[in-house]
Amino acid sequence: MHDQTDRFDVVVIGAGLAGTSLAGCLARDGRRVALIDTHATHPRDFRAEKYGSAQMALFERLGFGAAARACTTMTEEVRVVRFGRLAQWERSTEYGAGYPDLINALRAALPAGLLTVGRVADLDLGPDTQAVTLSDGRRFEGRLTVLATGLGDILRRRAGVSRQVLGQQHSLAIGFDMAAPRAAFPFPALTYFSERFGGQDAYVTLFPLGDTMRANLFCYRQPNEPWTRAFRADPEAALRALMPGLARHCPTLAIAGPVEVRPIDLARARGHVRDGLVLVGDAFQTACPVPGTGIGKVLNDVERLAGVHLPGWLATPGMGADKIARYYADPVKRACDAASLRASLYARALATQAGLPWAARRARNRAARHAIRYAADAARGATRAAAALAALLAV
Repeated sequence: MHDQTDRFDVVVIGAGLAGTSLAGCLARDGRRVALIDTHATHPRDFRAEKYGSAQMALFERLGFGAAARACTTMTEEVRVVRFGRLAQWERSTEYGAGYPDLINALRAALPAGLLTVGRVADLDLGPDTQAVTLSDGRRFEGRLTVLATGLGDILRRRAGVSRQVLGQQHSLAIGFDMAAPRAAFPFPALTYFSERFGGQDAYVTLFPLGDTMRANLFCYRQPNEPWTRAFRADPEAALRALMPGLARHCPTLAIAGPVEVRPIDLARARGHVRDGLVLVGDAFQTACPVPGTGIGKVLNDVERLAGVHLPGWLATPGMGADKIARYYADPVKRACDAASLRASLYARALATQAGLPWAARRARNRAARHAIRYAADAARGATRAAAALAALLAV
């Protein structure tokens, strides 16, 4: 057992994406910060395997750009297929990385000794000083405690914060590796949308992780329903049945290795305005991966807390709930959280609701996408005609 007490400006509990990036950002700003996690190396965890240039810009601003780039596989073009037909070649910079690889790369970029491995046993929060006690007796005191514990409920409940479920088992994410190597696929990356509206399926995306072609399938199903069990048992057959046209775009649909399934609840904290305590990332509000807002929402929390609110809080005495409330009332944070939730709810409703208004929205979207595709086809045809005419005139 230990009996020493270490004192910090900020004690961060949880070294996932939110906690690691926050602790590193604060340390670079000269703050005395402790980062506590139960694992020295982040374990296997299926989540957030792809992000875009906007999220990379956030990594850059937080000082983790080089670390994030070093562990990711970048692509600059995506084949987009809708209703079984090629809709467009989209110029889009995307980054693929296994979530544990990303987190461990961010941890490796932290100052030496910043991460403490241990299990938090107790929290003692107040308007001036917070105390975090580990199971081995080590005690950390700080002006502010930050919960970055993701979906974990134990410490949140201990702090008196409840959880409001906005969507029970809102969606399902399924991850697997394709058996064929990355070089066998005729595209850098592929996004293949459901071949029908009004079902329970959103899209599958194929993207490279090193030499492996990785797949993430997103749908609105339950983790223990017969369809999900059948997918686990024979993923290739289930994928062919779900998206019959996918085989026209992929040389093989053979799948290697385990199938990982992650159900997603939409939830947010309640009763979270507390003396000396801030919740960031999924500890405050979760996100559905279908619209792809999760990483951006987490890093936005970190940027607003570290860059906008904490400097002023630490420059003045106390850490009461009046200060903490300013972070949750931050208009940029509120807008980001609201947009993430709105996109999650809309995507599910558009895919699953059977009412006339949603059918009209689906028909409108389909017509608009067909119009875009026909305009692109016409433009390509005009370009070819002009080239042929130029060739004739040059004879």
